[in-house]
Amino acid sequence: MPCDHDHPDDRHAGHHHAHSHGFTPERFDRAMAIGVALNALFVGAEIAAGVAGGSLALLADAGHNAGDVVGLLLAWGASRLARRPPTPRYTWGLRRSTIYAALTNAVLLLTACGGILLEAVHRLRDPVEVAGPLVVIVAGIGVVINTVTALLFFRGAGGDANVRGAFLHMAADAAISAGVVIAGIVIAVTGQAWIDPLVGIAITVAIIAGTWGLFRESVDLALDAVPRGLDPAAVTDLLAAIPGVTEVHDLHVWNASTSEISLTVHLVVPDSDSHERVLARATDDLRGRFHVDHTTIQLEREDAGRTCTQRPAETL
Repeated sequence: MPCDHDHPDDRHAGHHHAHSHGFTPERFDRAMAIGVALNALFVGAEIAAGVAGGSLALLADAGHNAGDVVGLLLAWGASRLARRPPTPRYTWGLRRSTIYAALTNAVLLLTACGGILLEAVHRLRDPVEVAGPLVVIVAGIGVVINTVTALLFFRGAGGDANVRGAFLHMAADAAISAGVVIAGIVIAVTGQAWIDPLVGIAITVAIIAGTWGLFRESVDLALDAVPRGLDPAAVTDLLAAIPGVTEVHDLHVWNASTSEISLTVHLVVPDSDSHERVLARATDDLRGRFHVDHTTIQLEREDAGRTCTQRPAETL
């Protein structure tokens, strides 16, 4: 017997895309434009200084910072795509692009850290002479630029993995540049070349520790895991406590993007006259307590609930 579902219940809560602490799309675009411009100019300056000073280290770092510009552009592009409206082909729009951008940024950052660690270990075994004051000066400029860029994203990093990926990328570069400055000064005073790779290892390990959380979160987002900090049992209890609801099943909660939560659920409500009231209450409670941006609720009469084809087998 097919499920006899009432469908004034298929109501969508709408898309009030929450932006962490007032970090609006316009603010994000402005931060990205400034960050990309500053870092692109710095890459050009590093290339010029590296050629003029004959420093392979500076040219290599210029290549690394060029990768950072690509990372920023990736996060920016994903944010722009996420704002495009749904189409008949992409009915959810392209908002999930922010998830893949965050994951890519985390992978790029961890890969870069791996390369730095390998080079640092090599230099511990076979120390090389660190370039002179030019490297320290340019690295100092890098500290300022990367710190300023990171601060542009700091306000929105708490609630959006895509923004957090951009923030961590620039904060990591600021830390690496600071390490180069400190190592350069200490080496100039002591003459001990091994200090440079040791500082590099310490900073890189700290960056990996900070980035690992972003990587794990991005993987969870890509696999449609329940958003962190949200307990499905608590959602079920909330819905079951609504007067008129006798059962909750087929609950799914996931991130539609790095900053939006979506939910679908079936509620058994025997009294058809209370369907609209239950639907409105459930939608408001889910938005208010769990910050669910997009809610789809299917209401079933009790007899339909017993024969619902999507009902978990163990409850039939």
